[in-house]
Amino acid sequence: MRILMITDHIPYPPSSGTSIRNYNLLSRIAEEHDVWMVAFAKSEEDRDGVAYMLKFCKGVETVEARRSGALERPLEAFRYLFLGRPIELRHYQSQELIEKIQCLTSKIDFDVIDIIDSYMGLYLEALRPELRRRTVLTFIDVVFSTYDRISRLEPELPRKLRTWLYSRMMRRWEPYYVERFARCITVSEADRRLLLSSNPGLEIDVVPNGIDTKQYKPLPLSGGGPALLFVGNMEYRPNIDAMLYFCKDVFPRIRAVNPGVTLWITGLNPSQEIQDLADDGIYVTGSVDDVRSFYEQCTVCVVPLRAGGGTRLKILEAMALGRPVVSTSIGCEGLGVVDGEHLFIADTPEQFAEKTLRLLDDHDLRQYIIGQARSLVVKHYDWDVIAQQLLKTYVRVAQ
Repeated sequence: MRILMITDHIPYPPSSGTSIRNYNLLSRIAEEHDVWMVAFAKSEEDRDGVAYMLKFCKGVETVEARRSGALERPLEAFRYLFLGRPIELRHYQSQELIEKIQCLTSKIDFDVIDIIDSYMGLYLEALRPELRRRTVLTFIDVVFSTYDRISRLEPELPRKLRTWLYSRMMRRWEPYYVERFARCITVSEADRRLLLSSNPGLEIDVVPNGIDTKQYKPLPLSGGGPALLFVGNMEYRPNIDAMLYFCKDVFPRIRAVNPGVTLWITGLNPSQEIQDLADDGIYVTGSVDDVRSFYEQCTVCVVPLRAGGGTRLKILEAMALGRPVVSTSIGCEGLGVVDGEHLFIADTPEQFAEKTLRLLDDHDLRQYIIGQARSLVVKHYDWDVIAQQLLKTYVRVAQ
C-alpha cells in the first residue's frame, strides 16, 4: 500500500506521547508498505528529525509552523465562527501545508491517508473528492472531553472560561466532522464509546498506544532509598495539575509515615509552577536523555492525573520496565488493567497515599504487580502487535 500520514509535527526524536506513537507505528508499517509524511516543523530539532525519518519514509514534506495570536486575523476568526468551527482550529491551518498535500497527492495515488488528531482534520478539504473516501482520522484523545476536564480544574477564571468554551465548541464540531472520513481510530474503547455516544453512525476502530517490550525490559532497583517517579510533558496542563495536586495533597501524607521518600518529576519543559515544587525531597529534572536511569532508581511510579484523554504511555512504560504504578481512574482510563492485579487505582489523597505506602513497604506485593503488568503489556500492548491492528484498518479503507 501507499500510505500518507498528515501530522502537526515530525515524530523524531520520539520524546512525547503522540510522537512516540507515530514513530513506532510508522517505522513498523514502513517495513511492509510505502509511507510518506507531511508535517509542520516547529523547531530545529524537528528539521533535524526529517533526515532520520527518511531512513524509512519514501518522502517527508514540511512547512514552518506559524501560530498566530488570539487577536490576530480577526476576520478569519469570524469566518470560523460563521462556519460553526472552533476558532482555535485556525492556528493549525496553513495554506502552504495545503499546497504541499495537494502537490504530493497529485503525483502519487495513495491507498490510505491518515490524518493525526482531530484539530488537523480540516486538511481533509485539501484532498480531491475521490481521495476523501480513503481517509482515516486518528484521535490521540477526544479533545472536547479532555478540555472539559481541564476547565473544571483551572483555578484562573479567564483560562477556565476559555477552555470550557473550547470544549463546548469541539463537542458540537468534533463528532460530526469526523463522519466525512472513511473511518476513524481511537486509542481506547472508552474514547470510542464517547464518540459513539455523540454520533452513533461513526465507523471507529480501536488501535491502542503501546510500548517496545524488547527495548523496555524490567530493570533492577538500584536506588539508595524509597523513591517515587512521575514522567510526562511538564508543560501539558493535565500533567501540571497532577503534580500540583500530588505535592499538595498526597505527598505530605506519604512523608508523614515514611520521611525518607523522595519524588522525581521528569519530563519536557517544566513550567514555572512545576519548577517551584523543587524542595527538600522533590526533584524536577526537566528533559533527560534516557528516562530509564530514573526508573532504575525509583521504587514506584505515580500517575495522579485528574484530566486528559487517550491512554497513558507513561503507565505502559512503567509496566514494561518493571515498576509498579499507582494511578487515578482517569490516569489509567482506556487500558485493560485491573485494580490490585496490574496496578493500584486511587481517586482520593488518602487512598493514593495508602496504596503508595503499601507498595513501598511490601516487596512481595510489588513483585506480584510487576509480573502481572509485564505479562499484560507483552501480550496486548507491544508495538509489533498494535502495528498489525492499524494495518487491518488501513486495508479496510484501501478496499
